[in-house]
Amino acid sequence: SEALITDDPSEIANAKHLVLPGVGAFGTAMENIEPYKDVIFEHIDDGKPFLGICLGLQVLLSSSEESPGVKGLDIFKGHVAKIPEGRKIPHMGWNALDFTGEKSPIFKYINDGDFVYFVHSFYATDCDDSVIATSEYGIPVTAAVGKGNIFGCQFHPEKSGEVGLSILKAFCEI
Repeated sequence: SEALITDDPSEIANAKHLVLPGVGAFGTAMENIEPYKDVIFEHIDDGKPFLGICLGLQVLLSSSEESPGVKGLDIFKGHVAKIPEGRKIPHMGWNALDFTGEKSPIFKYINDGDFVYFVHSFYATDCDDSVIATSEYGIPVTAAVGKGNIFGCQFHPEKSGEVGLSILKAFCEI
């Protein structure tokens, strides 16, 4: 399959897999996603694989303290909070993944403890039912969420070398 970068809703609707990357602020992201919400929900409802990366994971949740009053996509119940004081912010660097529960299909080619690359100041909280991996940053940080055909990575697989490429390969095989 060939990857395509597009903002055309008809192209998005025809995608077999959908990746929502994200860098920036929660509120602005939700404004920019507004014209695509229906096609995103249809993609997910059709059982097609969906992957949110970094802010793309955060917008899958209900809300964020970064943008009070702005509603997320609410696909996973949870909230986005600022990384607590006492840690360097933004969290930037390589950290190990700790899988929770049964190993997710997006992790089929990697091992518990493999390192991935993070760049973020906010993280997913109150979403325990959907957490598939955590990482230690003085506190356990939600590293990935997933359920059914929907996945989100707080880390950047595209910046995580062979481990990240293996995650993207596994996602494309779903």
